[in-house]
Amino acid sequence: MARTSVTPATQKPSARDRLLAASDELFYNEGIHTVGIDRVIEKAGVAKGSLYYIFGGKDQLIETYLFNRHQAWMEVVQRGMDAADDPRSKILAVFDELGTLVAAPGFRGCAFMNATAEALPGSPEDLAAGKFRGWVHELFGSLAVAAGAVSPRVLADQLVVLYDGANTTAQMDRTAAPAEVAKGMARMVLDSTLYDSE
Repeated sequence: MARTSVTPATQKPSARDRLLAASDELFYNEGIHTVGIDRVIEKAGVAKGSLYYIFGGKDQLIETYLFNRHQAWMEVVQRGMDAADDPRSKILAVFDELGTLVAAPGFRGCAFMNATAEALPGSPEDLAAGKFRGWVHELFGSLAVAAGAVSPRVLADQLVVLYDGANTTAQMDRTAAPAEVAKGMARMVLDSTLYDSE
C-alpha cells in the first residue's frame, strides 16, 4: 500500500516564545511598568499559569526581555564590526549600525535607557541596564585601545557620549539624522586623537 505524504502543519510558537514576543512588543512600545501581566498574557494568548510556570513572575520576564535585547544588539554590532578592516573602521561601524537601528520603523529609543527611566535601584531593569552599560563602555574601551589611542579611556568616554547623544536625540526628534552626525563627530575625534599621537 502506497504511503501518502503529509505536509506537516506549521507549528504554533511555544507559550514561552509567545510570551517573549508579546512582552518585547508591549514593554518596548509602552513601558515596562505601564504594561501589566494581564496585558502580556492576553496578547500572547496563554493562560496566566503558563507565565508563572515558565518565568516565575513579571521580574523574570523583564530580565529575559532585556537580556534578549542586549544579546540581539551585541550580535548586530559584532556583525558590523566584523565587516570592518581596522579598529578605526570598527568604531565607525558601531555608529553605522546605530544609524540603521534608529531609522527602523517603530524605533522608540534605547530599551535600556527607557527601562532605566522607570527603574528602582536593584530592580531587574536597573541590573540589566547596568550590564548593558558595562558592555557599551567596554566595547568602546577595547576599540580605543586597539586603535592605539594615547588615552583610551578619554577616547572611549567621548565615543560613549556621542553614541548616547545620537540615540537620545534620534528618539526625541524622531529622526535618524543624529546617528550620521555622531559618526561624523566620531571621525573628527578619531582623526584628532589618533593622528596627534603619531
